Amino acid sequence: MPSGELALFPVKYSLSPDVISTDKRVSYALGYVELGILSAAREELESIPRQDSRRPDVLMARVELAMAESDWEAVTTLCPDLVVANPADERPWIAWGYALRELQQITTAREVLLRAEHAILKPSVLVDYNLACYHALLGDLKEARRRLNKVFVREPSWVKEAADDPDLSSLHPM
Repeated sequence: MPSGELALFPVKYSLSPDVISTDKRVSYALGYVELGILSAAREELESIPRQDSRRPDVLMARVELAMAESDWEAVTTLCPDLVVANPADERPWIAWGYALRELQQITTAREVLLRAEHAILKPSVLVDYNLACYHALLGDLKEARRRLNKVFVREPSWVKEAADDPDLSSLHPM
């Protein structure tokens, strides 16, 4: 061996899928979703052991991936289990309603969020904002305006968002 070189042993390291914890895999998957590397996110979620596949954090990561992929059917399949497991968690309710809206099931989306606002301890402005959109799309402009006014009182910066939202076009001046 030439001087100055270290002897390297030809050791191969390979990690079995269960060496990486489910918590880490969920974290990695969500990071990949955030970065838009959806195939890597899917791989991480598929590597989760079967016994952990129904954990709420795993299901929520699957929802986030489905949202990023615009797989609205998957979102509407996963979210009901999540809201039963933790009705006070806002994110699955919002995702579920949004997916239903994307599937043109506006009445059902509204009903989901009306249930949500009673289950969530402190609903964010997203609940009222999305309900305003659903009411506007369904032609209930009075309720849509009422909901939007609640949003604007809490978050005045949402006025710009509402002005550009096609779901609220029926409220815009002609």
